[in-house]
Amino acid sequence: MRTAYRTCPFCEAACGLELTVDGDRVTGARGDREHVFSRGFVCPKGAMFGQLTHDPDRLRQPLVNGREASWDEAFDAVRAGLRPVLERYGPHALAVYLGNPNTHTMSGGLYISPLLRALGSRNVYSASTVDQMPKHVSCGYLFGNPLIIPVPDVDRTDFMLILGANPWESNGSLATAADFPGRLKALQARGGRFVVVDPRRTVTASHADEHLFIRPGTDAFLLFGIVHTLFGENLVDLGDIAGQVSGVSSVRDLAADFAPELVADACGVPADRIRGLARELAAAPAAAVYGRIGTCTVEFGTITSWLVDVVNILTGNLDRPGGVMFPLAPHLTDEAKRGRGFRTGRWHSRVRHLPEVKGELPVATLADEIETPGEEQVRALITIAGNPVLSTPNSGRLDRAVAGLDFMVSVDPYLNETTRHADVVLPPTDAARKGHYDFSFLALSVRNFAAYSPPVLPPEAGVPDECDILARLTLMVSGQPDTDAAPLHDLLLRQALQKVPTELHDRVTGDHPAERLLDVALRSGAYGDRFGADPDGLNLQKLIDNPHGIDLGPLRPRIPSVLRTPSGTVELVVPPLVEETARLRAALTRRHDDLVLVGRRHLRSNNSWMHNVPALIKGRDRCTLQVSPADADRLSLTDGEPAQVTSRAGTVTVRVEITDRVMPGVVSLPHGWGHDAPGTRLSVAATAPGVNSNILTDELAIDPLSGNSVLNGIPVELKPA
Repeated sequence: MRTAYRTCPFCEAACGLELTVDGDRVTGARGDREHVFSRGFVCPKGAMFGQLTHDPDRLRQPLVNGREASWDEAFDAVRAGLRPVLERYGPHALAVYLGNPNTHTMSGGLYISPLLRALGSRNVYSASTVDQMPKHVSCGYLFGNPLIIPVPDVDRTDFMLILGANPWESNGSLATAADFPGRLKALQARGGRFVVVDPRRTVTASHADEHLFIRPGTDAFLLFGIVHTLFGENLVDLGDIAGQVSGVSSVRDLAADFAPELVADACGVPADRIRGLARELAAAPAAAVYGRIGTCTVEFGTITSWLVDVVNILTGNLDRPGGVMFPLAPHLTDEAKRGRGFRTGRWHSRVRHLPEVKGELPVATLADEIETPGEEQVRALITIAGNPVLSTPNSGRLDRAVAGLDFMVSVDPYLNETTRHADVVLPPTDAARKGHYDFSFLALSVRNFAAYSPPVLPPEAGVPDECDILARLTLMVSGQPDTDAAPLHDLLLRQALQKVPTELHDRVTGDHPAERLLDVALRSGAYGDRFGADPDGLNLQKLIDNPHGIDLGPLRPRIPSVLRTPSGTVELVVPPLVEETARLRAALTRRHDDLVLVGRRHLRSNNSWMHNVPALIKGRDRCTLQVSPADADRLSLTDGEPAQVTSRAGTVTVRVEITDRVMPGVVSLPHGWGHDAPGTRLSVAATAPGVNSNILTDELAIDPLSGNSVLNGIPVELKPA
C-alpha cells in the first residue's frame, strides 16, 4: 500500500488528488490537503478516480469490426482503411472530430496539432463549437489572440456578476478555480456580493446574494442595457489601461439603441435593475463579470461574450486585481509581440459555406459534409475522445450519417454511442498510467501555479501510450512508415529545441517523449530556469520534486504584453461585431411567447462519459424535464409522468419534474444522456439511459460569427405523452 499524488483529469478545476495504491490498483482517492491550489477540495468525480480507472467496461484491447485484435492488427486495419480514402479522394475526404477530454491529456496538448498539420484536411471539428467558440472569437477580436481569455480574479473581487454559469456544480469553466463554491463563500465572508443571472435557479443562484431570471439567449440585451447606462450616467472609467484601449466611442454609438427601458421586455429583467447592475459594477472597488456556457450556446453567443468583457473594460476592471485578469501559465512566455490580429473564414465548409474559425468548422455541418455527394465529400472519420452522436445538434441525423461512412477509426477507451460505428477502436491507456500536466487549464487559472503528475501505475505490457497512438496516426496520414512512433517523437523534440542553444540540449530530462517536450517548455517559459541560468526557475524535475504543486502567486497585470492586435491596443470594435449588433437590434422586436428548452449539468457528471460509474449515477433520476408550475398547469402535465417534447429537429419522451427552479416559458433537460443505443458496452449507463437532449437541438441554428451551435433557447412544443 502506498500513497501517490496527481492532478484530477476529469474537469477544468485542476484539483490535487491523494491516491491510495495497492499493487496495480488505485483503491482510494481524496483531496490533497497540501495541494497549493485546491487545498483538499475534491468533488464526487475526483473521488471516483479509482473506479473510473478500473471500470470493467473500459476497452483494454483494440477492436477491429467489433472483435478484439492485437495492436499490430488494429494499425494494419487503420492503414488499410485510411490510405485508400486519402489516395483516391484527398485529405479533405477525411474528417477529424476532437472531444473535450483531449484538453485533459498531455497527448492532446502535444500531439493533436501535429496530426492535424500532417493530414491537412479542412474538415476538422471539435466540441468547441458546441461549447465555447464564441468566447474564443470575441477574445480574438478584442485582444488579437483567441486563446487569451481573461478570468475573474474571484479571490480578490468585491462584486461578481455571473451570467449563464453554474460554478457551484461545474467548479468553473474557461476559469480554472478549484473549489469555486469555497471561493464564492469567501467573497461573501469578506463583505462582497455576487449576483447570478440565469433562467434557472441553479445551485449557484440559490447561494447568491441575488438571482435574476432572464429569458434564454437574451443576455446580450441585458449587457447592452448596462453599457448604455454606463455611458448615459458618465460611469465609464477605464482605469490604468485607458491608454491601451481603442474604440470606446464606437461602443457608445452601438449601445445607443439599447436603453434599459427598451431591452427590459426582451430579456425579462426590469429596466431599473439593469441600471442598478451598471451602477454596482461601476461603484465596486473591484468587480468582475463572468459569463459561461449559457452565454455561449445561444444565437448571439459571440456578441454576448464580447459584451461581457466590454462591461469589464468600461468599468476599469480588465487587467486589475479583483477584476478579470490574464493568467500566465508556466509553459508560456510573457514576451510582448506585435500581432496580426484575428480573423475567421480562411476557408468555408463545402455544403453550407460556413466559415472556418480557429482552424475548424462548425460541427453542426458535419452531417452535411458526410451525406452530400460531390468532390471532397467526407468519406472517413477519425474521432479522438469524443462522442458527437450524443453531444452535437440533431444527433439522430449525425448517427445515421456516421453509419454510412466508408471507414471510421476512434481513439477512445469506451464503445459508446459514437464509437460503436467505428471499424477500428484504439483504446488509450487509463489516466493512472499517464503523466499529467494541464496545458489548457493552467492558462485559465484564477491563480498562477504549476503542477506535474508522473504516472501512478506502470505501463501495461504491449499497450502503446496515447502519444504513441497519435504519433503513429500522424505518420500514417502523412504517408510515412508508421510502425514506430519514435521518429515523430524525435522530430517534435528537435523542433522544440530549435530556439535553445545546442550546448544546452543535453540538459533536457524526462523518461517519456511528452515529459521531455514539457521540460523544454517549462525551462523556456515565463518562470523557467532558462536551462540553468536561473537556479530558482521551473523545470520538470522541480515539479516532480513538488508533488503538491508550486504556487506562482496571484494574477498580475499583463497589458500590453499580452495583446496581439495590429494596433497593439485592446480593439473594442471590429466590423463583424458592428454587423452582428445590427442583427441583435432587429431582434428586439421579436415575440417572446415560445416555450424554449435549455440544458443543465450536474456535479456528478462531466458530459456523457461519466455515466458508467455506479456511484456517479446513483440516487434519483437526473435526466428529467424541469417545468415550471405555471407551464405544467397550462399544459396539463403531471409531476413524474412522461411528456413528449418536440422541436424542428426531433421528438423525445421524458419524465416531467415540476419545479419553481425554472422560470415560466422555459423547460430544462440535461445533456449527455441517451445510453440506450444498441452495440455499446456501457453496462452501468444502460441501467439509467435517460434521453438524448440533442435529438431536439437544431443543426441549422448557429451563432454566425463563431459557428457555435445554439443549444439553449430552442423553441419546443410540449404535451403529455
